[in-house]
Amino acid sequence: MEFKLALRVDDLDNVATVFANGITAGTEVEVRDKKGNIDKITVHSDIPYGHKIAVTDIAAGSHIMKYGESIGEAECDIRRGDYVHVHNMKALRGRGDL
Repeated sequence: MEFKLALRVDDLDNVATVFANGITAGTEVEVRDKKGNIDKITVHSDIPYGHKIAVTDIAAGSHIMKYGESIGEAECDIRRGDYVHVHNMKALRGRGDL
């Protein structure tokens, strides 16, 4: 069995970064944190290597938290196991217009 890993860096994070190839809808991913805790999540769609997966349900308008900081805002409700990227979040960092 091939190991599918995602990392959650900070306790405040509601997303984890996927560090595996071949993540497709229905794949079970092991989300690990810095304390060694493991949470298994089944993803709902394909997620490329290095991209984000929701580790909790995130309500529309809520902050997307990564590395303990807000990196964006959910543009719609995002379910645990969803791919989190530009199609469902608005970036709040590095835009230059805020």
